[in-house]
Amino acid sequence: MENAIVFRNVTKRYKLYKDDRQRLHAVFNKRIKPTIKEAISDMTFEVKKGDSVALFGRNGAGKSTLLKMITGVIYPTKGKIDVNGRVSALLELTAGFDPDFTGRENIYFRGQLMGISNEEIRKLEEAIVEFADIGDYMDQPVRTYSSGMKARLGFAINANVEPEILIVDEALSVGDKAFRLKCNQKIREILASGEVTFLFVTHTTEVAKDFCNRGMVLKDGKLIFDSNVEEAADFYEEMVDRELEEAKKKKKKKKTIMQM
Repeated sequence: MENAIVFRNVTKRYKLYKDDRQRLHAVFNKRIKPTIKEAISDMTFEVKKGDSVALFGRNGAGKSTLLKMITGVIYPTKGKIDVNGRVSALLELTAGFDPDFTGRENIYFRGQLMGISNEEIRKLEEAIVEFADIGDYMDQPVRTYSSGMKARLGFAINANVEPEILIVDEALSVGDKAFRLKCNQKIREILASGEVTFLFVTHTTEVAKDFCNRGMVLKDGKLIFDSNVEEAADFYEEMVDRELEEAKKKKKKKKTIMQM
């Protein structure tokens, strides 16, 4: 099968400064050196078209950086990334809106940012408006929206643009329970064709098993395990249990030393 996503020896480094003042001074004084943080380290993998992959990893493992590189928000420091297909990322749903545009105008604005023609957007507009279900607010400026309404509109746009690669963050919380169920059902419908590549960022292994057939475990910017979702879920849970047990032991040891 054809690849949807390919990472070849990808590394992403960030320059970290103590504060904005040090960052500014570093522009004029080369002797000021930042701390280098390697968020992704020499990562290589392939995702076939139509594959469903769960990304497991604790906070700071590199999941967000990986997804930002797939969506083109940031670029690798080293290595090569190939992404073949229209990407729709259900991550920061409220980002990318013009606050002075109406919801309807922002449908076209967001669509253009995703490389979709106005003709295509017109065909999708009715479905997006119906799915968002925000009534007369669709023709009001987005600056008048609550955060929940912006998230509903963001989800409606991203889920209805006929993505070829769909990225979802389980931390996503959109509206009330009924709307969240509606969102989950929409994702299932998108995946039912078997043609959409799916990346799911999650800490909940049971949910991952429900949606995905493959699991990848990240730790400290490295891909440390890649297998079917059941084996990856077990590996991740065991890793987390070990880390929590080690943290308890360190805390207990520190407490004992302080009491001496």
